[in-house]
Amino acid sequence: MTRKFMLVLTLVVALSMLVVPLGYAQEPAEEHPLKGQKIEMSIVGIGGWLPSRLGVDMSPMFAEYAKEKYGYDVTFTFQEAPFSALFQKAAASLATRSQEYNLIISDSQWLGAFAEPGWIVKVSDLIKEHPELDIEWYDKVVVDTYMTYPDGSDQLWGLPEEGDVIVLFVRQDLFSDPNEMKAFKEKYGWDLPQTFEDWEAVTMDKFEEIAEFFTRPEKDLYGTAMQYQKEYDFMTMYLYPFMFSLGGEIWNPKTREVWGVLNSDVNARAMEWNRKMLKYMPPGAINYGISEEVDAFTQGKVATAFQWAAVGLVMIPPDWKDKVLVVPPPAFKRDDGTISRIYSIGGQPWVINAFNDEAHMRVAIDFLKWWYKPEIQLEFARRGGNPTDKATLTSPGFEDINPWNRAYKYMLQSDRARDFWHEPKYSEMLAVQQEGWTAFAAGVVNDAKNTLDWIACEQQKILFEAGRSEVAPPDVCKTIQLK
Repeated sequence: MTRKFMLVLTLVVALSMLVVPLGYAQEPAEEHPLKGQKIEMSIVGIGGWLPSRLGVDMSPMFAEYAKEKYGYDVTFTFQEAPFSALFQKAAASLATRSQEYNLIISDSQWLGAFAEPGWIVKVSDLIKEHPELDIEWYDKVVVDTYMTYPDGSDQLWGLPEEGDVIVLFVRQDLFSDPNEMKAFKEKYGWDLPQTFEDWEAVTMDKFEEIAEFFTRPEKDLYGTAMQYQKEYDFMTMYLYPFMFSLGGEIWNPKTREVWGVLNSDVNARAMEWNRKMLKYMPPGAINYGISEEVDAFTQGKVATAFQWAAVGLVMIPPDWKDKVLVVPPPAFKRDDGTISRIYSIGGQPWVINAFNDEAHMRVAIDFLKWWYKPEIQLEFARRGGNPTDKATLTSPGFEDINPWNRAYKYMLQSDRARDFWHEPKYSEMLAVQQEGWTAFAAGVVNDAKNTLDWIACEQQKILFEAGRSEVAPPDVCKTIQLK
């Protein structure tokens, strides 16, 4: 991450810790097996990622609660690693049956890799023993994304720590400028969108006109930004919205067939459209990840930015609150004339180390019961987090807590947000498509369909050789190369 981004993020975290802790309603004390003991808990999460950090920054509140309600003392430490390294850090520890990390803030796609070897607690069983964790979530997409493995089953392995979706950050000071409004109307024949409701009606075709209008290289101003970086899943998460929204699919989750599903004409068109958008972005946008996009927006280089709601606090500095509107990202018009807006879903679940001893397991469960209390989830939101439970998201005033809350809530629905495979072979499959898709976006290769063929072949091979699919890659895969 850039030094400026890390400085801003550090400031945000520091400010979040100034929030006055909540008081708790008096609850009857209960006899607890850990009463009188001191427990040290360890959480591992994503480095430089505010939602992960909030889980620890809020832990002194739990310590106060646990002391009052249960009679034990608890402290928390936090280990971290970047997105691209966290899985290996956690997996290497779990593989030794260690309780080095009692709670893990996992990416949703890692559920299968953690569950298959028996490294994490099966939450379905936990809920039966602790019905307080049987929570009503805002939408089914929450359960499908952060909790379920295998996909489509009733087996739950995680509990959502942070919800996240792609939203559009808009420089409202530019869009509401009378001169800009007049010039845009004269050139394109329609009005620049001004309100949340206006943006709901914007399709990507119309958005391209907006991006074109604000692309002014001579003034170091560009129409938009999104992510194309090869690091981790950055390119993938910003290409999928083009595929999903246009009607493309990425595999058959029942048979685990990739060949014949991913390598479709509609997905090839999505790749071409995604690459075309680079002409409305600053030089070097092909290397944009999360922090680079934050810098481009906050430095005033782009009029709009497709970005995760989770980084809203750094996308909107305190002196920019009146300058930025956060809205749903554009919809897409399909060949049949229907309008669709399906974007990648981000966010992370909590998973519990299955090798915790009895004391650490009990504290982990106590902590999660506390974490989902309505007053705690509201506090999480006030500090910049994105809750996922229905009670919080539908509570009066939730949409006004943060500038992005309304757009976040709007997108956190099954027909607008979608996750991808929770496969144990996730990392290998991801690496293949990141290689292919970034090569195409950068112009290293220029045949979208051939790129999809190559990715589909490689992913089918990975699944077949691992015994995850009975479908072998077709013979034609022997001759397909990324070129």
